[in-house]
Amino acid sequence: QVQLVQSGGGWVQAGGSLRLSCAASGRIFSNYIMGWFRQAPGKERDFVAAISKSGGITNYADSAKGRFTISRDNAKKTVYLQMSSLKPEDTAVYYCAATYSGTSANTRPRDYDYWGQGTQVTVSS
Repeated sequence: QVQLVQSGGGWVQAGGSLRLSCAASGRIFSNYIMGWFRQAPGKERDFVAAISKSGGITNYADSAKGRFTISRDNAKKTVYLQMSSLKPEDTAVYYCAATYSGTSANTRPRDYDYWGQGTQVTVSS
């Protein structure tokens, strides 16, 4: 099993940027596909981005394309979500997730086995 600890998040004005981090422990990090999800109040947990084990392939939700960048540093056992041009509708609790199986095309929460604790991102208009 892998444990995921998130950091970053907070409050930012619309148009601003924020970087989320998710540090893993417990197992070889490069064995895991990593993803980011978000959940706004009253809504389901939605896919944001995913990255392959080596970092060579990424996948983004339409809402994230062109604004968000997922990356990973396997030496640091950390995955990042760089968010730019933030909008109020980006406000949500953001979760990192890991799975040993599948590909970066995995976009459903059920595709992932391990989850971070979540961090609040609030974008003010």
